[in-house]
Amino acid sequence: MWKPLLVAIAIASSLILQAAGQDSQDAWEASLHQLLYTPYNNKLPALDAKVWSTFSPTPGVLADRVTYTTASDMLVTAIVYRPDPKLLKGALKGKGKLPAIVIVNGHGSDKFGWYAFYSGIMFAKAGAVVITYDPIGEGERNARKASAESPASHDADVLPPAPIPHDDWSQRLAGLMQVDLSQAISYLRAQPEVDTKRIGVASYSMGSYVTGLATAMDYYDHRIAAVVLSGGGTYDDVEGGYFDLNKSICQAGAYRSLFPWLKLKGQPARGEILYALIASSQHPMLIMNGEQDTVMDIPHHNAAWFQELHDRTMKDFGLQPSQMFETIFYPGISHRTSWVNRDGVEWLNSQLHFPFWKTNAIIEGQGTTHVSTWAQANNVWISKNYIREDREGGLDAVGTGLPGIPRAQLMVLPDADWQRMKDRLTYESWAAKTMAAEQAAAEKLRVH
Repeated sequence: MWKPLLVAIAIASSLILQAAGQDSQDAWEASLHQLLYTPYNNKLPALDAKVWSTFSPTPGVLADRVTYTTASDMLVTAIVYRPDPKLLKGALKGKGKLPAIVIVNGHGSDKFGWYAFYSGIMFAKAGAVVITYDPIGEGERNARKASAESPASHDADVLPPAPIPHDDWSQRLAGLMQVDLSQAISYLRAQPEVDTKRIGVASYSMGSYVTGLATAMDYYDHRIAAVVLSGGGTYDDVEGGYFDLNKSICQAGAYRSLFPWLKLKGQPARGEILYALIASSQHPMLIMNGEQDTVMDIPHHNAAWFQELHDRTMKDFGLQPSQMFETIFYPGISHRTSWVNRDGVEWLNSQLHFPFWKTNAIIEGQGTTHVSTWAQANNVWISKNYIREDREGGLDAVGTGLPGIPRAQLMVLPDADWQRMKDRLTYESWAAKTMAAEQAAAEKLRVH
């Protein structure tokens, strides 16, 4: 009964895009926003940010406990690391502004994850402002204030009411994650010490999926200055590719929804179009993968696969090599957050220009810390599957003497405030709002 109606909706939507010029980048970006229920042209919710308290995890670095508003009037809990203002007077030499970085976590991690707070401290020591936050269903946005639950609450496969298509839930969930990231950028842009033209994003695994789409959707607004995708970037053109079959609901359905929409010369070209939007947005991008990363299916998305996609995108869109993404592939390495190593830090410095770490020689002079050894010495939790030497545990992260931060210190909200505000924090609260929105949309379709 509902199939003809859904076909009619798809045809009508397609005609709208064709009227705008479906093969134009503006239309593609608009379709991304439409499919993921995200605001177009950066018409984001009011930020309503609040700093709850501040602490110093290590000398020279301050950390603010922050909340800000995201989609559906929900709240994001975040920690913002920044250099102690007392250290900045001589380093800025009249420029007066700092670079900034958003850390976007992988599946099951959050602001409590080792690489989130390590990156926050490390880049703050370099002279950057860094925001780390809890994805929906993790950390303080979890009904039990837990991290890395398995299965994660946001992996629940929820069936929308008829005649809403099955993947609509995934599209809305992926869209929420997009707005979480966009609002993190908005928070950084609102800080008087931040240079709004020097905001980068470093992302991992699921976070790389979110960040790649967000960067493509930044085609109009140009708010992102540089991007690192670590353990990711495998945007297939063909149907049934990596993200189509992913078990994470926030990724699979949303990526499948792009298949009939993102076409070039009548052929599906999701990956090519996404990377063309990123390149045309003038966002330098570094993609870092281990050659043995089976989590992201890198053996089937290897250096040759990325090079073919790189060259095809450049040719079809008339782009220059300087506009296209760069790649690093590590032999014998699996899934890890490579932006903390010297390659990642030096590349980010070349794009964002850290006031304290201005040259590669200075970065090299910081020394490195072997992550598995550091984690054990500082009582930092890393799962057994990821403390392996071919994964996160084997990283040599830039810097020495960085502390582990106890979980209690990274809690943004006092418990009484969390209890009072949890209806704006948890996955379950978002899910109730989203189901109500889908039911209203379904009723509207039935009436018509």
